[in-house]
Amino acid sequence: MVFDYSMLPREFQRHYLPAGIRFEWDDLSKAYGELASRSIASSSDLEKWLLDEAELDSYIYEQRTIRYINSTRQTDNPEFTRAYELYTEELEPKIKVANFGLLKKYSTSPFRSQLPRDEYALDGRRRESAVSIFRPENVELEKQDSTLAQKYQRMIGAMTVNFRGQERTLQQMSKFYEETDRKVREEAWRLADQRALKDSASLDVIFDEMVRLRDKEARNAGFKDYREYIFVKKDRFDYTSDDCLKFHRAVEESFVPLSREMDRRRQEKLGVDVLRPWDLRTDPERRPPLSPFDDAAGLVEGASKVLAKVDPQLSGYFSQMVKLDLLDLDSRKGKAPGGYQEELTEARLPFIFMNAAKRDNDVRTLLHESGHSFQTFLMREKGLPYFNANANLPLEFAEVASMSMEIISGEHYEGIYYDKDEAKRSNREEAVSNVKLFTWVATIDAFQHWVYTHPGHTHEERAKAWTETFNRFSGLESYEGLEPSRAYRWQRQLHIFEVPFYYIEYGIALTGALGIWAHYRRNPKVAIEAYKAALSLGAVKPLPELFSAAGVQWDLGPSALRKLVGELRTAIKEYGD
Repeated sequence: MVFDYSMLPREFQRHYLPAGIRFEWDDLSKAYGELASRSIASSSDLEKWLLDEAELDSYIYEQRTIRYINSTRQTDNPEFTRAYELYTEELEPKIKVANFGLLKKYSTSPFRSQLPRDEYALDGRRRESAVSIFRPENVELEKQDSTLAQKYQRMIGAMTVNFRGQERTLQQMSKFYEETDRKVREEAWRLADQRALKDSASLDVIFDEMVRLRDKEARNAGFKDYREYIFVKKDRFDYTSDDCLKFHRAVEESFVPLSREMDRRRQEKLGVDVLRPWDLRTDPERRPPLSPFDDAAGLVEGASKVLAKVDPQLSGYFSQMVKLDLLDLDSRKGKAPGGYQEELTEARLPFIFMNAAKRDNDVRTLLHESGHSFQTFLMREKGLPYFNANANLPLEFAEVASMSMEIISGEHYEGIYYDKDEAKRSNREEAVSNVKLFTWVATIDAFQHWVYTHPGHTHEERAKAWTETFNRFSGLESYEGLEPSRAYRWQRQLHIFEVPFYYIEYGIALTGALGIWAHYRRNPKVAIEAYKAALSLGAVKPLPELFSAAGVQWDLGPSALRKLVGELRTAIKEYGD
């Protein structure tokens, strides 16, 4: 199951790199050497240099992405695994050192000030920040961290159970948590949980080493801890760690009470004395699980029809992805968990990966990742040569692109995936899940704040800190008799292992996405045009300006979150509380 990128259209021709360049250091080093030694005598020289650098970046990022896609589509294929490992272990460290040389060259150029400020100011700030924290000794640490992340992926991807006479991945097991028969739900949940717990000790050891490497990386760069370091590394110019802690408190004050209120109603409707973890996804009215499609083809067909109602331009982008075979949607053994959209930066085309299990949430996931892909297409049309890779996008707004589409598209499910009542039910579940997402974001982010400000902790201390954090933001589900399961739930969140401190972005983005959705319900055309205009800006504007372009306010404070709680309360009532 090799990703055949050679069949993709190549509408953007190279002007700098040779056509026959190989993804090997001998070839890459020549390009880096030429850029490093080139004389820059004017602002026009500098702009040309930036274009050539961007072309090299695009080639490297696309080659890396192809290898990543193949390795996640088949984690049990040693050839694909080795190809990605060769990149992370041998090429990437050399690329990072060479890139640092180019960052320094740009940062010290006297012609920087003559470049158009609107286009280059923010990128220049990012480059200065990267130069300030770069340490050659950290390259090896990052390589080791990446190797551990791949090991985590392989372990999770290999987790299967035999249920009802069939081997299933843990992702495939999740659909049984929606069953109306409580015994079936419990059996499925316990079986998957026992399989996950089987590797919990090994995952603990992997994470221990990750924390050690990350803490050392931060201290090498002169920071007191990894939290302080990662905020600089992630270019978080518009908010601080203290702002995150305030956000956690605001979620605790506004969203946790609503979350628990919803759980009380769920408990009453289910007629159970105590809510258990396997009671959280089933329909409280005991209706069978929503079944929006029969197979991946049905999922795609429905999404095409939904997007046609949202916007013809966006629908056209999705059709192009289908035509070019840029979707991998089915769940299968050996496939990595989760979902993502990656950009093939030379082709300037997106690729969507997910694990569909014939659930309502699969529709949301596909449309979520489609939102990411629409940003790739819109930047492509805008022609942003310097900021066209996913790696450069501010994640806090990249997730606005995806979350907005996930929520907006639900307004058009009726007659496509569902009848009227089913569509309302799906949208109610989405509104409820957004309440729960705020509390989960706060849980994951607060836990990471503790982990990296207490780097010398033991397994027992970590489990205790997680449990306390979980209980702070959780609903009313009881883990009595399941304490180990609760203590290790964090191991199922791949972001903690693979992309540390990447999770608050979902909470920040959701504030924007809900604002866009509220506008869309009042004036669809105006809201979608603002959405597209904001996405087309890519990474050239700071977060407050991106939010403003999308027609929403940049505000993470308690009053803004209380307003969102009100919006969601109203929607839940409208959809049928």
